[in-house]
Amino acid sequence: MAAEGCDELSGNGELEESSAMEASEVPALPPTEMSEENGSPPEAPQVSVGPDPATFSMPPATEDEEGEIPADFERLWKAAHDNPQDFTSWTDLLQYCEQESHMTASRRALEAFLARYPLCYGYWKKYADLERRAGYNNKAEEVCIQGLQVIPLSVDLWIHYINLLLGTLDMNLPESPDRIRSVFEEGVSAAGLDFHSDRLWDLYVEWEKEQGNMKNAAAVLDRVLRAPTQLKEHLNGHEPKDVLSPEEYEELRAFCRHTQKAERAEQAQEEEEERPPGEEEPATPEGTDSEELMQKIREQVLIRRDKVYQDNEGEVRKRWNFEDAIKRPYFHVKPLDRVQLRAWHTYLDWEIAQLNPDTKDPQQDPDQADTEGSEVTAKPQEETQDTAVSRDDYKVRILFERCLIACALYEEFWIRYNQYLETQSVDEARAVLRRACEVHLANKPNIHLQWATFEERHGDLTEARRVLESLEKSLPGLAVVRLRRAALERRAGQLDQSEALLREAVEESKEKPTLHAFYSIKLARLLLKLGRNPGRARGVLQEALEISPDNDKLHLNLLELEVSGDPSAEAVQECVTRALAAPLAPHTKILFSQRGLQFAEDYSNSIESVLSVYEEHQKLLKELGGTKREAENGDEETEKLLKSEDGSAVAVSAQDPTTMPHVPITTPPPPVMGADTSAQAGYGGYSSWYQQPQYGSYGYQNWNYNQGYYPPS
Repeated sequence: MAAEGCDELSGNGELEESSAMEASEVPALPPTEMSEENGSPPEAPQVSVGPDPATFSMPPATEDEEGEIPADFERLWKAAHDNPQDFTSWTDLLQYCEQESHMTASRRALEAFLARYPLCYGYWKKYADLERRAGYNNKAEEVCIQGLQVIPLSVDLWIHYINLLLGTLDMNLPESPDRIRSVFEEGVSAAGLDFHSDRLWDLYVEWEKEQGNMKNAAAVLDRVLRAPTQLKEHLNGHEPKDVLSPEEYEELRAFCRHTQKAERAEQAQEEEEERPPGEEEPATPEGTDSEELMQKIREQVLIRRDKVYQDNEGEVRKRWNFEDAIKRPYFHVKPLDRVQLRAWHTYLDWEIAQLNPDTKDPQQDPDQADTEGSEVTAKPQEETQDTAVSRDDYKVRILFERCLIACALYEEFWIRYNQYLETQSVDEARAVLRRACEVHLANKPNIHLQWATFEERHGDLTEARRVLESLEKSLPGLAVVRLRRAALERRAGQLDQSEALLREAVEESKEKPTLHAFYSIKLARLLLKLGRNPGRARGVLQEALEISPDNDKLHLNLLELEVSGDPSAEAVQECVTRALAAPLAPHTKILFSQRGLQFAEDYSNSIESVLSVYEEHQKLLKELGGTKREAENGDEETEKLLKSEDGSAVAVSAQDPTTMPHVPITTPPPPVMGADTSAQAGYGGYSSWYQQPQYGSYGYQNWNYNQGYYPPS
């Protein structure tokens, strides 16, 4: 249970008392999450979300202001406000406020901190203690209630709240015990099934005993059935009629009297044979209960509950190894190691598997209800399969809520919880995503994108738009968010709005050439593929080339646009000429030239035009170096020069190359045996160009749609 950002933790996960602030635990819970080791209630209720930490400002002054704010408060407040994700800045601010003992400064700091880190339940306790010491008992109570609304599974916060009431309420008033009892009931209802809730149950039992209400104490013990020894001690110390409900007491009394009579009748028959003639059987007063009868009633109470206890103990034993593997069940800003993350996943896998009745391993025969005929047959509380599944679902939800305390900063667990709830309740699944995005993971885009996808899948396009717009405002510059917005509008049939979003992105990114080129290509493809308007697509790419003439992807997309439409030798040649004149890498220019040559070969109407393009291509190869020609065009010298000892060059060739006419081949020659088939001569060898990975699929196979795009500054 514990504290966030604090290293002084006791063995059970709670913070040790430190000099910094009373109850130096680092708890939390303002807006939406559960509590320390326990999670929030299984129903995954909608939780009110606190103020946006990114927009914190100094609250207005109140009537109880204590004069001037301490000297260093503004400096520390600004440091925390400027970088709200820096936990150390917050702890420095809180520690300073406590040292100065300034009420207003402490309130402002705690309110802002708890809105940012609501899972630090210890700070909720500190805040409540601060108000109580100042004499504001009502405000202290409000702080506890606010914290419990966020983390209702926090056993520590429930106990703190109850102790606050015990110390402030007038117990002489008749309504005070009822008020405290109602809070106990709320606590055990919210957190009573947590694995570590025993302290809350013990406190409840002891309080009922202090009130002298033994029946209520027994009823609480009966509900928890955690330790039958406690129930046995409670029964032995009081009369059964003072402990049991009237209905159960009368039922057990009648049963025990019946069995007692049967035993006495059998015993009387044996004694009658030995009794002297004429001696009468001693009379037994009717209506009086002997101590023997009371003892039988006590035994039957324990027998009835023993099976339930054994079943509960069996469930505890099943989970013990999983619980033992979890070393940090509380929230902390420090990352968890892989072993701990795997432990939570394994625990969740196992608990979810228990929802399948076929996977369960019952401890005992459910039909076994009696113990050698002396046991009262408890009223059968037969459990339907639906009821059992509902109970197990409750356990799964509690485990998820506990997990989301320790792993609140990990998107994978929020997404998993959302997927689990989605099949049962869309509203509950939505509440989980809202809690994650608005409180704990406000600056992580993937979970927001998941939320928008969730809303779109369930037909709420308005909410999906709102989520994406909000994300773009908080994290400007993420290309994936703008693309998701455009895709959402396109799927909704709003092609004009999709185009407007991309065009706006193009205009806004002119100062960032790389990002501008990226958006321009996306817009051009939308206009070409969906808008069926190659003219407008061409205009977008040409405008982008004026800003980024050295962007090879823009040149390539423009070339592909011209090639894929109605063949136009002039347009294609213009694209190639523009690319060759641009400040591109030599190998890129060669590829563009070869692409133009390929187009001429495929679509030209005369051999003269083909030869003209080929000649230009050969000139380019010579300008950029012979090695480029060998690598890209595949030509191999038919001559091999061998140096003689005197340094003269000897031509080794079957024929004098000067006698061979320079006439290009219009089709690739067949491979030569023994030659390098990857480097065949002739301008028809285009296969190597097609294999360039950076030009496949418009060069975007390396773009990850789920990642943000941050262009170089």
